[in-house]
Amino acid sequence: MNYLWTISWSLKTRSLLLFLLVCILAACKLSVEKNEKNEISVESETLSPAEQNYFNAKQAYEMEPEIPENLIWYGRRAAYLGKYDKAIELYTKGVKEFPEDPRFLRHRGHRYISTRQFDKAIADLSKAGEMIEGTENTIEPDGLPNARNIPVSSLHGNIWYHLGLAYYLTHDYQNAYKAYVKCRESGSHADNIVSSTHWLYMIQRRLGDKEKAKAVLGPIGPGADIIENFSYYKLCQFYKGDLPLDSVQGTAGSPSSDAMKYGLGNWYFYNGDKEKAKTIWDEILAGKAESSFGFIAAESDLAKYFANE
Repeated sequence: MNYLWTISWSLKTRSLLLFLLVCILAACKLSVEKNEKNEISVESETLSPAEQNYFNAKQAYEMEPEIPENLIWYGRRAAYLGKYDKAIELYTKGVKEFPEDPRFLRHRGHRYISTRQFDKAIADLSKAGEMIEGTENTIEPDGLPNARNIPVSSLHGNIWYHLGLAYYLTHDYQNAYKAYVKCRESGSHADNIVSSTHWLYMIQRRLGDKEKAKAVLGPIGPGADIIENFSYYKLCQFYKGDLPLDSVQGTAGSPSSDAMKYGLGNWYFYNGDKEKAKTIWDEILAGKAESSFGFIAAESDLAKYFANE
């Protein structure tokens, strides 16, 4: 009896130690190097929260690959680390394994935008838009929660938003406008209203219709309960004449500041000061937020309108 108990306890102890070792390694990055004397050294570095989240999502998917949410989060966590090709690979797997789920097309379309594959983004997001017709909209959980930990976007809204953006980046303003109208109609949350209205206004100014541009600003008013899209809200207030020019300056280098600077540069562009617009867009590209929509839009406009300079 004592002998058997000792063996059982030994196995339990080993299992516990192995489990603890796996947990420790999971929270670390290991680097192994061999020197000239064939001596091996192992160094560890603690994972960042984003890397840990990626590892956890990967583990969750590998344990239960039949759950579509696990594959979606695996892809999202990969994208948050800048692993866009990996994210696209995972979403492509999801499209094949869960063909009736529009979320994989929605997320793959977003990452096609990140990798400047705009035509593929339009194809994915257009198909996703067809798939959600007549379905109930749902709130999309945040991967990077805001300060109030309240998700502000929805599946339908994100599909139409990114489709509108993809069309805008190819300078197809008519189709971009149609998509952003559907985006604004998808939800009444203030963050959705200001983000879609910002693009609707810019599109109409690009199309040369000042009256229609002014009309789309109708829902914008003081005191909106904004949780995330403060840059878009300020820009809409500026377009409406409620804020002065110096309130929408911003500095490049983050998604929100790039959004502000792109909107300001665009304002100079459609008001005739193209050199000022170019200067501001060049400043955005000098920053590091290469996947921000302001950065990508500035990059697209510079390529189209200033390619020969």
